[in-house]
Amino acid sequence: MAEAQSYKMAIDLLRCHLGLTEEEAKLQLGIGQEQSIQQHIAETQQAFAMLGLGQDM
Repeated sequence: MAEAQSYKMAIDLLRCHLGLTEEEAKLQLGIGQEQSIQQHIAETQQAFAMLGLGQDM
C-alpha cells in the first residue's frame, strides 16, 4: 500500500507519542482496513471497466 508509505512519519508519531499500535494509528489516519477494502473495490471496478465488463453484470 503506497498510501501507508506516505503516512509513515505520522504513523510513527502516533505510535510513539500516544502508544497506539500500527493498526490503531492507521485507523486514526483513515488508512486502515476499511479504506483498503474500498480501494480494492475501486481497483476491481476499474479492472472490469477496462475489460469492457460494465454495469450489466
